[in-house]
Amino acid sequence: MTETLPPCPECSSELTYEMGALLVCPLCGHEWAEAQAQAEETEDTVITDAYGTPLADGDNVTVIKDLKPKGSSTVIKVGTKVRGIRLVNGVGDHDIDCRIEGVAMQLKSSVVKKA
Repeated sequence: MTETLPPCPECSSELTYEMGALLVCPLCGHEWAEAQAQAEETEDTVITDAYGTPLADGDNVTVIKDLKPKGSSTVIKVGTKVRGIRLVNGVGDHDIDCRIEGVAMQLKSSVVKKA
């Protein structure tokens, strides 16, 4: 039975391998201890807004900078209110699922403040 190794905490690559007591990512070169990797997996992360205020599912937030969504010619303006956000962990670098003007999208917590 083979043991599956955790993905790289830096670049999320699944190509990690063991080198002695360390785990190594061949893509980005990051090295870490296996105990550290297990601690990071079990650790509950708190998602905060751009000002350090903790966010929770269902919160209302306000966009703090103009955003141009990929594949769209529209711009989400500063001050746009987003209601009923949903926090997601481990989905790329975006940690908020929401609907803005009826369109589902993902945002980074660093571009919003809690309303």
